[in-house]
Amino acid sequence: MDRIRTIIMGAAGRDFHNFNTHFRNNPQYEVVAFTATQIPNIEDRRYPPELAGDLYPQGIPIHPESDLQELVANRAVAQVVFSYSDVPHVYVMHKASLVLAEGADFRLMGGDATMLKSSKPVVAVCAVRTGCGKSQTTRHVCDTLQSMGLRVVAVRHPMPYGDLTKQVAQRFADYADLDAHDCTIEEREEYEPHLDRGIIVYAGVDYEAILRQAEGEADVIVWDGGNNDLPFYRPDLWITVTDPHRAGHETTYYPGESNFRAADVIVINKMDTSDYEDVRQIYRNVNELNPAAIVVEAASPLFVEHPERIRGRRVLVIEDGPTLTHGEMAFGAGYVAAQRFGAAEIIDPRPYAVGAIAEAYAKYPTTGKVLPAMGYGEKQIKDLEETIANTPCDLVIVGTPIDLTRLLSIPHPMERVGYELQVIGRPTLAEVLQERFGS
Repeated sequence: MDRIRTIIMGAAGRDFHNFNTHFRNNPQYEVVAFTATQIPNIEDRRYPPELAGDLYPQGIPIHPESDLQELVANRAVAQVVFSYSDVPHVYVMHKASLVLAEGADFRLMGGDATMLKSSKPVVAVCAVRTGCGKSQTTRHVCDTLQSMGLRVVAVRHPMPYGDLTKQVAQRFADYADLDAHDCTIEEREEYEPHLDRGIIVYAGVDYEAILRQAEGEADVIVWDGGNNDLPFYRPDLWITVTDPHRAGHETTYYPGESNFRAADVIVINKMDTSDYEDVRQIYRNVNELNPAAIVVEAASPLFVEHPERIRGRRVLVIEDGPTLTHGEMAFGAGYVAAQRFGAAEIIDPRPYAVGAIAEAYAKYPTTGKVLPAMGYGEKQIKDLEETIANTPCDLVIVGTPIDLTRLLSIPHPMERVGYELQVIGRPTLAEVLQERFGS
């Protein structure tokens, strides 16, 4: 029987996982290529033969997604598998229409084909969009489980942007491990808060290998999801975070709507800064699409060590990169802090952006007058550093959860903004976790 010639569309995460779990050793299929988008510097590589398995002794080429139509037409492709996340439903269907017009099938893969089963309980923390507050929710869940006397290991959604053969199963126990693995800013933003709590973090490329290692040192595994992707592990408790600032997106983004429909617990975050009608819209959608879900209301209050330093200053605000780019937000916690604590002016950094940072602004025009902390490689970090230096300001407000000065030079005074999840009323996440996993 002829193998089904397949292309997997991705962004160095879900695409590799779908391949590993369903296609790698499956003689029914021949994966002729991956296509890549969203993340810089990952196209024009190969998925290496060390990871691709015996059916692919030369590995598998990775092409820019802009080549998709030509690849389908010229490689006798019968099937295209869409394997990345945090995109509007209409975007997915445009890609489907392109593929269908060339005569190939278009496929979305669900949990039965791609979720791995753990021997330990799994709590999955997902979201309907990037920037909903999933990270602080994950930290809250980890803190609660630790307070119950459980050993917690966090497994983070993949961000493998370097040498894939060195990133099969990465284990992070301290900051030295971050340096040893040459982690990007985006990786550090997700890993460092866990390490500060004494929680081991795993990430990488092969999530079967990661799971089996993590099971050896955990009572409970917390799946720390990225973008608004589905969990890679089958959850015993599925938590999905929503954002009233983007009310309605829980029904219009892929696969965020699936997370919303499948959740055991839906967290409505940012209650302290949201309009009541936007919160009501999310409740209406819960009642229509997932009425069995437990709803937890929460806020993400800001913490600034020296708020008085902000008042009356001209400030440059640096925010979490993916929240502004993939998440399509115009601002984040740093901007809110600048307004709340009386900054005289928020300086627009866009006229001073250089290189990859200027390119990011052009690619993501919804970004407001804040600076995304983009750092997918050495060049982008250097461009970020130069953009900061170019921007005339009295103070830099950093709304990312890491100390950027460990990676680059900031020539201006700096104030960091932190944020943690604060559950409002009942039920609480702690009550749900105690009921499910308490002794």
